[in-house]
Amino acid sequence: MSDDANRHDPAPNLVLGDADGGRLAENIMHFARVLRTAGLPVGPGKVLDAIDAVSQVGVASRRDFYWTLHAVFVNRRDQREVFDQAFHFFWRNPNLLERMMGMLLPAMRGEEAPEDKPELSPRVAEALAGEREPERPQEQEEEEIELDAALSVTDREVLAEKDFEKMTKDELDRARQAIKRMRLPIKPVKTRRYRADPGGRRADLRATLRASARQGGDLIWLKKRSRRRENPPLVVLCDISGSMDRYARMLLHFLHALTNDRDRVHSFLFGTRLTNITRHLRDRDPDAAIDKVTAAVEDWAGGTRIGESLHRFNADWSRRVLSQGPVVLLITDGLDREGAAGLEVEMERLHKSCRRLIWLNPLLRYDGYAPKTAGARAMIPHVDEFRPVHNLDSLAKLADTLSRSESAATGEMVRWKKLAA
Repeated sequence: MSDDANRHDPAPNLVLGDADGGRLAENIMHFARVLRTAGLPVGPGKVLDAIDAVSQVGVASRRDFYWTLHAVFVNRRDQREVFDQAFHFFWRNPNLLERMMGMLLPAMRGEEAPEDKPELSPRVAEALAGEREPERPQEQEEEEIELDAALSVTDREVLAEKDFEKMTKDELDRARQAIKRMRLPIKPVKTRRYRADPGGRRADLRATLRASARQGGDLIWLKKRSRRRENPPLVVLCDISGSMDRYARMLLHFLHALTNDRDRVHSFLFGTRLTNITRHLRDRDPDAAIDKVTAAVEDWAGGTRIGESLHRFNADWSRRVLSQGPVVLLITDGLDREGAAGLEVEMERLHKSCRRLIWLNPLLRYDGYAPKTAGARAMIPHVDEFRPVHNLDSLAKLADTLSRSESAATGEMVRWKKLAA
């Protein structure tokens, strides 16, 4: 339960207007606008529902007021934190915008900010800042020079290195557009099939005899062939637990770009259960594809059962999607609520069934990270590559990882395995 919901401040502190209650509907409308700007799906219908619900419940208790609005505006687990922070800062006191801006500006920070509250979400800060009415610029006699720094080289570099968890709504939109343009080149591998190749090293006797028969058998031109090279299949297993929520949502756009860029891409999401989303991501429209995935997944932002999820994948899907030596991307932070029960066995089986197993972990963004959890220690011995995945730059470097030979990462993996031992 939210700390903000447990506070029993008197009703006059809720910015509900004068005694006549004339500003109640207006304030709820502005609060709904803040939530919509922060990314929650709030429309006019929900605003009317909220006003009607508050009129039925009343505003005598801050706790009742909080949960009344919560019941109307929040319909998914991942929306709770955004709603809680927005409610705390919006309904704090009558001078909400002045107090809010005082907390956002370092030079004005003082006793108004509660010390026990977590860091303000960038999405909520951006939404609240947008509610402030723009100041009218004073007339100046001197001509003003406007500089457009949008999409400058510096901005692109900052955006590429910024953590997905710390991005504002506008930055997340720009990051999604950048992800759409990404390509993931995987080094082609030799297959068992052959193709005609005049420079090949292997003689093609069947093609030679056919060519000779067409010439009446007088001349024999030796035909040659070589192994056909194809991109290996790609299998992605992505963790959607609560600790991976923001990263998983951005990586869904990455998976959508991969699915529509190349053939034989199989995508799975797992939290407490395993869900195959390959068909959903084949929709060309990314928004429609993400909506289909959201409707199909029932355990988003919940717990994590990595061992159980990999067991279901190995038992139900490995023979279908791992039969042609694919590259497997395992995206998770390695935090298993069941203490990594059975995880090492399933990791070993998965590793032996694929051409290359790459573990992408957002916790690697920390310099002092060490694989000390039970899940990490069980997984590290069975992966070929260990990479971070927390920003655009890490996704771009993933392409370099997949394009180099399998033996290039041996030295680095030896170091990680020693740390996990």
